[in-house]
Amino acid sequence: MVQKYQSPVRVYKYPFELVMAAYEKRFPTCPQIPVFLGSEILHESRSADGAVHVVERSCRLRVEAPRLLRKIAGVEHVVFVQRNVLNWKERTLVIEAHNETFASRVVVTENCSYTVHPENEEWTCFEQSASLDIRSFFGFESALEKIAMKQYTANIKKGKEVIEHYLKELISQGTSHIPRWTPAPNSEKDTHSQAGLSDPGSLEVCRPGSAGGPSEETVGTEGDKLDTDYIERCLGHLTPMQESCLIQLRHWLQETHKGKIPKDEHILRFLRARDFHLDRAREMLCQSLSWRKQHQVDLLLQTWRPPALLQEFYAGGWHYQDIDGRPLYILRLGHMDTKGLMKAVGEEVLLQHVLSVNEEGQKRCEGNTRQFGRPISSWTCLVDLEGLSLRHLWRPGVKALLRMIEVVEDNYPETLGRLLIVRAPRVFPVLWTLISPFINENTRQKFLIYSGSNYQGPGGLVDYLDKEVIPDFLGGECLCNVPEGGLVPKSLYLMEEDQEHEDQLRQWGETYQSASVLRGAPHEVAVEILERESVITWDFDILRGDVVFSLYHAKQAPQLGPQEPGARAGGQLMDKGRAPGGGYSRVEAPLICREGQSIQGSHVTQWPGIYLLHWQVHSAPGHLACSLPGVEDVLTALHSPGPRCKLLYYYEVLASEDFRGSMSSLESCTSHFSQLSAATSSSSGQSHSSSLVSR
Repeated sequence: MVQKYQSPVRVYKYPFELVMAAYEKRFPTCPQIPVFLGSEILHESRSADGAVHVVERSCRLRVEAPRLLRKIAGVEHVVFVQRNVLNWKERTLVIEAHNETFASRVVVTENCSYTVHPENEEWTCFEQSASLDIRSFFGFESALEKIAMKQYTANIKKGKEVIEHYLKELISQGTSHIPRWTPAPNSEKDTHSQAGLSDPGSLEVCRPGSAGGPSEETVGTEGDKLDTDYIERCLGHLTPMQESCLIQLRHWLQETHKGKIPKDEHILRFLRARDFHLDRAREMLCQSLSWRKQHQVDLLLQTWRPPALLQEFYAGGWHYQDIDGRPLYILRLGHMDTKGLMKAVGEEVLLQHVLSVNEEGQKRCEGNTRQFGRPISSWTCLVDLEGLSLRHLWRPGVKALLRMIEVVEDNYPETLGRLLIVRAPRVFPVLWTLISPFINENTRQKFLIYSGSNYQGPGGLVDYLDKEVIPDFLGGECLCNVPEGGLVPKSLYLMEEDQEHEDQLRQWGETYQSASVLRGAPHEVAVEILERESVITWDFDILRGDVVFSLYHAKQAPQLGPQEPGARAGGQLMDKGRAPGGGYSRVEAPLICREGQSIQGSHVTQWPGIYLLHWQVHSAPGHLACSLPGVEDVLTALHSPGPRCKLLYYYEVLASEDFRGSMSSLESCTSHFSQLSAATSSSSGQSHSSSLVSR
């Protein structure tokens, strides 16, 4: 594989002639670059008028490699041949270099140019490019490539420092100005003629744009190329190879994408997301550009107007900036009725709103970069989870959230600088277990999670936010205008309830199951648990009638009917005579669920065995018996008219090792934050359960 390097434009704020005088002082040796052992001139020529000076040098560089590799190679230094073409008239210096040592095994080429700045003729620009192609090297190709690139990039920065060192030395010695070259008194026509007679090769070097025209290529217009000062000022510190990747990807986009190309900050985010692997970053960026064009995302901020309902019930908004100058976005997720919002505006509208937040975040980063005079490429998100409950684990809502995470990860990489999660409740690990696998690991490392009141005081929010901007609802003094959210009235839902239920049955058929519950004929689902401290989660909607929901544990598997292996609707799995304590026990208190309600809950199991999710028709308080109906009751109910309830349900079992790791990590928040990890540890032996009604 050929390794390539392309530098940004380096600007010396000195005239070309003075820079050339400093450049010549680098030879024949250069103490500032220890690997440069020395050089000698192989060939030198000038045009008749003195405008063009050609020098070929042999340069020796010390090999900085492990002793074993040097011994196998049999050399202590390598030889490069350098050809310099200095054109005083055009004020350009073009340098070409290649290796002579191991030329049949390793091909190294380098091209450099010094030119006059296109906007200020008193400044000088420098660019360089290089390639490394290791064809074979005694089986050490990979090691040699790493050594060579490390050594090369280590000396790239030295080049500018060396020139600046000699410029200061010249000025200290009294040489601050060197006059420009002027032609001899004889005519320019005669000069060219004489140059052609005296040196056949000089005619080629005198013509601007000949031999591939490197001098013309290196002088571009403003915006075509990147200079080091701009990168440092607007993009931040980058290593030489990172600069090279940015320039190469930018150049590729200029050649292949007609019209507008992304801003440098945008390109850099994709490179960072792929650890500056050029091919992978290019593929990711191209897919994102196609997505943006298909969905006209570039026009989103001009065209998107959130519905009034979102403005009232979506509990999120921008709020000043963090201590590092990043724009700050606050999301009061615990106060937000995610299920109600999805039913009222739909998933696509919510996705559009999330995209508009990300677009606005990028715009604010650019504004803060200008305001604070330093690169700011990401924003901070503060998520308040007070009020978070299993209502937020509504299955379609979680699926919609995962889709939004995927879209944002694919198209807005490296835009999140830090995520502060405060007041995380005990139910948070369940949500984290569901969504964390879909979040990039680099992003997960930016999560700082606080439980309880750990966000207050030293080590808390004051480490990341100025006291003056901490919201009032978190104990600060700053009035926060982010909407408080709240439950969305059902009258604002998009469709009539019956039609909505039909759509749910059609769209969620693969996830949710429907069931009918008759008086005396409960609906039950058997769930096998192999290890204690597993987590059973459930989510169901009552479409018609009122039911009572309970959870039972059976030491032995109940006898199932011949029709269904796991659950039986319109019947029962437990005999009437097996009262609690006689083979099974109730582990969740009965919960009365009214028509139209959505119920979410979870239970951390204490024992392995069979757990039964149990729904029965709600009766008067006196009829809530501890025992379950028998076979005769079921047969009577099936053949007799009576109340019929309908529900839509889903359940899932989370492995104890996944849940324990998240729970113990959250419970260990005795310091200023904790990061959820995949490590597992034992948690409390007590069973934790909760159920919640979403009205």
